[in-house]
Amino acid sequence: MRSINEQKILILTGSLGEGHNQASKAIVESAKKNYPHLRVKVMDYMELTHPRLHVAGQYFFVQWMKHFPSVYGYLFQKTREENTLIQMLKRFSTFSLHKLSTMLETEKPAIVVSTFPPAAAGMSLLKAMGFTDVPTATVMTDHTDHSYWIHSHTDYYMVGSDVVQLALERKGVPSKKISVTGIPVNPLYSQPVDQGRLRDHYGIHASEQVVLIMGGGEGMIDKEVIEWMKSREYPQNVRFIIVCGRNTKLYQSLQEDFSDHSQITVMGYVDRMHELMAMADLMVTKPGGLTISEALTMERPMLLVKPLPGQEQDNADYLVGIGVAQQAMAGELKQQLLKLITTPALLQEMKHKAAINTHKDSALSVLTRLLHIQQSYRLREWSDDITAVPYGVLNREVFENEALHLYYDSYR
Repeated sequence: MRSINEQKILILTGSLGEGHNQASKAIVESAKKNYPHLRVKVMDYMELTHPRLHVAGQYFFVQWMKHFPSVYGYLFQKTREENTLIQMLKRFSTFSLHKLSTMLETEKPAIVVSTFPPAAAGMSLLKAMGFTDVPTATVMTDHTDHSYWIHSHTDYYMVGSDVVQLALERKGVPSKKISVTGIPVNPLYSQPVDQGRLRDHYGIHASEQVVLIMGGGEGMIDKEVIEWMKSREYPQNVRFIIVCGRNTKLYQSLQEDFSDHSQITVMGYVDRMHELMAMADLMVTKPGGLTISEALTMERPMLLVKPLPGQEQDNADYLVGIGVAQQAMAGELKQQLLKLITTPALLQEMKHKAAINTHKDSALSVLTRLLHIQQSYRLREWSDDITAVPYGVLNREVFENEALHLYYDSYR
């Protein structure tokens, strides 16, 4: 029996997009608040296994999504179901697994959680090869059933909705391996708020209707929205808050454009987004997995703008399907936005649907499930041929050649 740290949870994340990291941070914050005795460590899988490509990979991923979304969407749909192409992509994500194996021997976690598909692939392969018996869980950060999330030796899945659970079951994942926890968001989004006090703090009158406009961490805000706000063709009681994220160029440009617009506030990257959401009567946003989960937790109606083909479109379809959001149609964004802000009954109905479909304290639900898995999971004895080769001295070439061979065996 190997030695482990009974109180240690290891989370493997990745920096391609904000959602994977934000979900990991949410679990950490929930642990600090609810289980302070736990040790929860977060590691970036790409930084661990591909340190030289880590930073460049982030940059090129963002540029790819900005300039060639249709190519990404094509590949996403082409690999939604298990096939040769997705197997090749999964194989690529498992290179340098000797580093992952060595790290596990050093950290000795009681359970490993992946919020990043390539990390889930790597852990599944290590288990298939017999190099680890640590229980593994995958926390899915979008409302999607894409095959890149699904791996033959993943022990448990935590998903955002019943819709995803049913989709995974159709793909052959046993229901006993799936828990509907909600996508984990920071506990701050589940706390009650005094909206009046917040509005006083931000200088917003109680009679004003707040529209929060977001473009994710990269500040991808639709130009049609910006042009409409410049026209001032909206009611006098509407206050717009635009969050540009890390897009400093957009922030500076909009600061100049709206310097004389008293109804428009432009912000850069903010660390108190829960306060802005709490004040909002409507959110205009791209449907990233974590953003929409935060909005659902706070029961905010949403108007979804230009979802990227792939997981964002899956998220949009889910939200529209349960009645908490509308998706802006090309060329009709202004009309849809104006209709929403001038129809209080419609916004109230969307808010009601959000209250029905929300998962309060989703990060705590994930954490509680992880602790249950940890407590109930029985560690297996290492076989003699595996224990004869310690993690730290695995030959890289031999390890990776064997990994590729066993990879295909595990998906037959």
